[in-house]
Amino acid sequence: MMEKSVTIVDYGIGNLLSITRAFEACGANARLASTPDLVRSAPRLALPGVGAFGDCVRALQHCGLFDAVLDFARSGRPMIGICVGMQMLFEASEEFGECRGFGLLKGRVTRIPNTDTAGNRHKIPHIGWTEINLPEGSSAIHWKGSILDAVSPSTSMYFVHSYTALPDDPKDRLADAYYGGFVVSAAVRRDNITGTQFHPEKSGPAGLNVIRAFLL
Repeated sequence: MMEKSVTIVDYGIGNLLSITRAFEACGANARLASTPDLVRSAPRLALPGVGAFGDCVRALQHCGLFDAVLDFARSGRPMIGICVGMQMLFEASEEFGECRGFGLLKGRVTRIPNTDTAGNRHKIPHIGWTEINLPEGSSAIHWKGSILDAVSPSTSMYFVHSYTALPDDPKDRLADAYYGGFVVSAAVRRDNITGTQFHPEKSGPAGLNVIRAFLL
């Protein structure tokens, strides 16, 4: 059914098989798109990404998909970025030198500190299950109608990342997590655009609830 169709951007980077299977497990007709026309005509768009921010941006540009993703995002149709796919929604990243992103959300992507808030060294990248929660100062209604509508605060999701997005506008923060005492952006939202730093396709039943909410 068209209302449950999703297009996944295929630019040679990202765990496409597991993302596709997760969408299909939620009843979606999931297809990969490696051409600009397929991206622009998608009913819903998922942008995956793993590895380095700059490598992902350059791969999209090499495939001729960067502008197509930007056009789709401006169309008002639902779009979700996952992991580095979420980071690329922002203006720039400092990973391996300055690299520009889509600029759909104001803010930058910066490295998670090598030490925790007590000054002790901790593991980077941040890998594993971590609780997500409402951003400080927001109420439970903040998740109403979002991809986290069926998720409870303090639910654990699966993360793999060394960098975190810093939205300029606190209202763009949908969920936060803590690593070593530092706040990391777990999910973001602005209008039709959402993003998750965690991997919903690897986060068990709670992650599938995130995908189901995106498909509504």
